[in-house]
Amino acid sequence: HSIVSWDFAVSSIPGWHSTIFAPYFVAGAIFSGSAMVITLMIPLRKFIKGFSEIITMNAMEGMAKVILFMGMIITCSYIVEFFISAYSGSSHEQSIFWFRSRGEYSGYFWLMIFCNCIIPLLFWFKRFRTSIRWLFIISIFINIGMWLERFVIVVTSLAHDFFPSTWGSYHFEWVEVWLTIGSFGWFFFWFLIFLKTLPSLAISEIKEHEPPPLRNPESFVSATGK
Repeated sequence: HSIVSWDFAVSSIPGWHSTIFAPYFVAGAIFSGSAMVITLMIPLRKFIKGFSEIITMNAMEGMAKVILFMGMIITCSYIVEFFISAYSGSSHEQSIFWFRSRGEYSGYFWLMIFCNCIIPLLFWFKRFRTSIRWLFIISIFINIGMWLERFVIVVTSLAHDFFPSTWGSYHFEWVEVWLTIGSFGWFFFWFLIFLKTLPSLAISEIKEHEPPPLRNPESFVSATGK
């Protein structure tokens, strides 16, 4: 993510030329990655025997706290990004950020803000952090929000660059939709094969939940009379 962020930052396209992209993308990777972990862990706990004893609610609540913390960093990054464009005095930067929030793609932008900045605030409350249903719902919203973030960054900047003569609109094509669906299918295909054929939990974590071995089994037998 840091390499991709620097690729954006060293370009001259309005909306990308910012050094905040490096920490911004790393925070986003942790934020979305933690949400995806929860999205995958909850079905595993539900449908695979033994996972509920290993993936405890304490672990799930810990992931929720990480998401809450990283969500606040992401929110701060959004605010700083707008401040940089306003303070820079560059009309091109100011124009692209106005276009993101009020232009043709403003719906995607505000939905991104809702998913990445507002929804994670529910994790301030313990009843949301310890509810399987709410953990799953909120993680799905965050995954959608982070996808929208990449869409907003890429599409809005390319749609309105330096020259108005090159401005245009982007519309989804069915090929792109099916490629996205196929990508999800390809991922879950290999993910389920991995769960079936390889150990998906560390042995050290499993040992923590096993009872300690008896130091002297003979004394235990004589004491119980069995």
